[in-house]
Amino acid sequence: MVQSIERILFVEVRGSQRIEPDTIRSYMTIKPGDLYNEEVVDQSLKILFNTGLFADVAIRYENSGLIVFVVENPIINRVDFEGNKALKTDKFEEEVELRPRSVYTRSKVQADVQRLVELYRRSGRFSAKIEPKVIRQPQNRVDLIFEISEGPTTGVSSVNFLGNKKFKDRKLKGKLVTQESKWWKFFSSEDSYDPDKLAYDREQLRKFYLDEGYADFQVISAIAELTKDGSNFIITYVLDEGIEYKFGEATIKSSLPNMDTDTLLPLIDHRKGNKYKATDIDSSIDNITFAVGEDGYASADVRPRVKRNKEEAIIDIVYIIEEGPRVYIETVNINQNTRTRDEVIRRELRVLEGDAYNKVLIDRSETKIKSLGYFKEVEVNVRPGSTEDRMIVDFDVEEQPTGELSIGAGFSSAESLLLEIGISERNLLGRGQSIKFNIANSERRKQFEIGFTQPYFLGRRMSAGFDIFHIDNDYRRYSSYRSMQSGASLRAVWPMSDFSNLSVFYRYFQEEVSSYLFDSGYNLADDYNADKSEIGYSYVIDTRDDYIDTTSGWTFSFGQDLAGLLGDSEYIRSTTGGKYYYEIAQNWVLNVGANAGYVYNYSNKKLRINDRFFKGGTTFRGFDRAGVGPKELITDRPRGAEFFAIGTIELTVPIGLPDEFGLKTAIFSDFGIIGKNDDTNRVLSNQQAQQILSDIDDPFYDLNAVINSDYSSLNDACAIDSVGLNEKYGTLCTRFVDDATFRATVGITLNWNSPFGPIRFDIGRDVASEDYDDAKFFRFSGGTRF
Repeated sequence: MVQSIERILFVEVRGSQRIEPDTIRSYMTIKPGDLYNEEVVDQSLKILFNTGLFADVAIRYENSGLIVFVVENPIINRVDFEGNKALKTDKFEEEVELRPRSVYTRSKVQADVQRLVELYRRSGRFSAKIEPKVIRQPQNRVDLIFEISEGPTTGVSSVNFLGNKKFKDRKLKGKLVTQESKWWKFFSSEDSYDPDKLAYDREQLRKFYLDEGYADFQVISAIAELTKDGSNFIITYVLDEGIEYKFGEATIKSSLPNMDTDTLLPLIDHRKGNKYKATDIDSSIDNITFAVGEDGYASADVRPRVKRNKEEAIIDIVYIIEEGPRVYIETVNINQNTRTRDEVIRRELRVLEGDAYNKVLIDRSETKIKSLGYFKEVEVNVRPGSTEDRMIVDFDVEEQPTGELSIGAGFSSAESLLLEIGISERNLLGRGQSIKFNIANSERRKQFEIGFTQPYFLGRRMSAGFDIFHIDNDYRRYSSYRSMQSGASLRAVWPMSDFSNLSVFYRYFQEEVSSYLFDSGYNLADDYNADKSEIGYSYVIDTRDDYIDTTSGWTFSFGQDLAGLLGDSEYIRSTTGGKYYYEIAQNWVLNVGANAGYVYNYSNKKLRINDRFFKGGTTFRGFDRAGVGPKELITDRPRGAEFFAIGTIELTVPIGLPDEFGLKTAIFSDFGIIGKNDDTNRVLSNQQAQQILSDIDDPFYDLNAVINSDYSSLNDACAIDSVGLNEKYGTLCTRFVDDATFRATVGITLNWNSPFGPIRFDIGRDVASEDYDDAKFFRFSGGTRF
């Protein structure tokens, strides 16, 4: 027993190899000259253990001094991973804390094992096992090997709901990210279990019900149970739907001076009697906040006061506007943009240093940055500034790859097999510029294209760019010609609002047309080689809620092309169109649309065949491509129209299958008129007529047998006796037909978002047509990128 009154004369360290004794002594709380104290010695012992530098430590009092015995932990020589295939090694290296030249400890190894196990669980592999293996090396070094047995992906065998009365299970399953494991989902990762997705899915269910009128909805519990064999999870959601509400009265109260609340009422996105939707309240708050901010009250606070009437299932909303504290933005910081330049991000901001704090504009800035597509994550953090009335806004971004090498494959009844190779970069050198290179090849289309786009051209809110292209379109199966175009174009786009834009372009190219009718004897020399110069514009409005799975909104477009300046063709082409979408019931979406076009030839030159409109296929379902409109009967080839007006009515209907099948079907009717063609004035010479007749498999055909000696030419003969000649020799005199009569089709469209890419099937039947139209009962198309 050491007497506590004895003084320590020295502290000696034994066993150290890499660590200097003075460093070890500096960790200790007891020093030479101190009186010996058991508690202080124990405290020093704990401190040395807690450094993680030592595998063992002992302290002994001897000859009026302390002897410190240490066994140093080894240094890690290398860290390796074996057996991993599903996850790459670089992911592990980012996750683990142990690195080469760091100190090895068992606790750190176990912590890293847990990190790796969690990484596998997040990727859906709950049966993964990781065993650390330590290999001793000279000089107190070790190699650390993590031996990994990944195991199979842990799927989701079933997703169940309890308490849902209004919506069926398959409807709710379609709102979840987590999907049930099915054999056809071999390309999908959404059927693997992830606990983080479970929390996200709870929120998705809540949002769905709140937008369907169920303001009291709650997810009571979400339980994931592992099956006995450990291969799958069974997920069960217990729901309390509550009752369905409608909106009642909506009013606005304001404490702001000189604020006329009546002028703000139109900004409320819901009306009395409408189904309750939480998103309508959110958008109304944004609208009011933005409008009040424009009136000089940027710090105004808009809060909804909700009053439920459960007996009548009505919710009244009072929007309360109060003057918030005057707060200004001191600094706007852009963080973690390692590649994208600051100015590329800042030009998307709707707030600047010195502006009054406005949450709506900050949220819009976040949305604008996300829409760039340059970042994997965008997070906004607001923190206090140097004074109480100052705030600092941080936009934290995480860069993601913006270059793409794509190989595409597609197929259709019109194009057969389509192959496509493309290289693109959406954020060139971090400047926000985009460049693309694309090659496409199919039986009927060959295309080469290079394009460049500069956003915010000359510092303005507009984008500008150019394209260089070569396009070879072979339309001889459907029409009368083959077209090869080589040229370049300049373009610019101005955003007019969040939902509309105006674009202008200039295009110059050389075009070579090979006409089928020339081979059969027609003199169509003006249909051949030409230089084309076009300038044009288009205005587009698009308010759709979703570009792919649209349920509401509308679109409108109008554009004109003027050809003639420095070119051989002279015309004005005008096109317009629009669509309206309305969800009449759950999964029942009505789509009504129309489009029209007209080509005006303002010169005495004939309008070239490829300057006209060809309709059919996807543009007029139920007819073959270019299968409806003016036609040359001798060769049975379409000649194109100068005018068209086509309408469509389409109703998307549920087919009773779960949403994860990716199948959507619609019934449709397309209808309209296509007509007007100036080819009707063309005539045949005797030599050309003889060439046409010689194509008929009858050696006795002779032009002299066709026309009487009284006629100087076939044209004269047809002018006098076209009926008789047509009866005897088919359509020799009736060369063109252009009835411009009403056509209509009905049919069914099936869209399948398959594991291989989107596939579309169209089944259509003509109910109003002409005898010479080409009907097409079935069409399909599809493709993928990888």
